[in-house]
Amino acid sequence: MRELYTRFGGGLATVFLTLVLLWVAAMIVAPNIMMLDYALRPNLPPAELGGPRDVRSLDNIMYLANEATHRAIFFKTVWASALVAAVTLVVCYPIAYWLAQNATPRQLGIALLLLIIPFFINEVLRTLAWFILLAFRGPLNAVLQWAGMIDRPIRWQGDGGVLAGMVYAYILFMLLPIYNAIESLEKAQIDAARDLGAKPWRIHWRVVIPHAKAGIATGCVFTFMLAAGSYVAPALLGSPGSRWFTEVIYNWFFEGGDWNRGAAYALVLLVLCLAVVLITLRLFRVNLADVAK
Repeated sequence: MRELYTRFGGGLATVFLTLVLLWVAAMIVAPNIMMLDYALRPNLPPAELGGPRDVRSLDNIMYLANEATHRAIFFKTVWASALVAAVTLVVCYPIAYWLAQNATPRQLGIALLLLIIPFFINEVLRTLAWFILLAFRGPLNAVLQWAGMIDRPIRWQGDGGVLAGMVYAYILFMLLPIYNAIESLEKAQIDAARDLGAKPWRIHWRVVIPHAKAGIATGCVFTFMLAAGSYVAPALLGSPGSRWFTEVIYNWFFEGGDWNRGAAYALVLLVLCLAVVLITLRLFRVNLADVAK
């Protein structure tokens, strides 16, 4: 903050800070306070609002704890989101390493352009493209049948389709933090480890990954949170047996008309995401300042 005042002066820096605080208060703090208030109140008709039954309690949250189906969907969403983050990490790490350490400036520019251009399109349209690709009569089944790898079309919609769609949708949120972290690693350290006889896997385990742990933690946090809160990919690429917790929340709000219970479910998901952030930073021994870099 001192640097902000030194660079822009007292008046302009105060304006910037005021705008940021207003944005945080209006877009983050106030909606979450309202969601908490809704979650703790019962779903009552307008005539009973403010009456003796309009009292705060944990009934809406306890309903989730006692509802076996919704509880199973919640835990399924947790581990499935962790799986999305893990698969995205496995896909992005070698790409990020190649871009940061081996690619020429021309190759780097072309690769980043090819990765970023698809994201100029809305997420819904990109997910619909995956829906067409994975359709029962879609291109993927046609190619596999033509190659003789399958005898009949396969229904790819479901957990596998959701996983593929999410990994593609959130690849940049994993790739760019890891790339930024590995880019700052001097090649001399890798060359020194190689000259000392270290095998490639050991170089990555002892040199590259410890240096890039902040980027890896950031990518995992972003990817997990986006996957856990995603609605488009599960709705379009999923099946009745692969429902996501966000779909349950959507149903409470817009189909069941119970905003209070929907807010309670959303609050539980928010607490989960915050817990994952703190646990991930603890496991990687990274603080928020390292993530902000």
